[in-house]
Amino acid sequence: MVKTTLTIDGMACAMCESHVNDAVRGAFAVKKATSSHKKGTCEILSEEALDETALRAAVEATGYRVTGCVSEPYRKKGLFG
Repeated sequence: MVKTTLTIDGMACAMCESHVNDAVRGAFAVKKATSSHKKGTCEILSEEALDETALRAAVEATGYRVTGCVSEPYRKKGLFG
């Protein structure tokens, strides 16, 4: 699993978060997409690394600006982990 964190400029409310999440889910097969307008981030969990250029394009097509993108391996935290 891979965790990709986008830094996004322009989100102001919960509806903005929904637009970003829908754009990511529509463009890629992801396990989870969670955005926060207060933090200005979108965290995406996927089986494989996502194409950063295509990810930026999908989000920026909704009217928001991606200012950063970081991918890292993700290990699910279990009850005894």
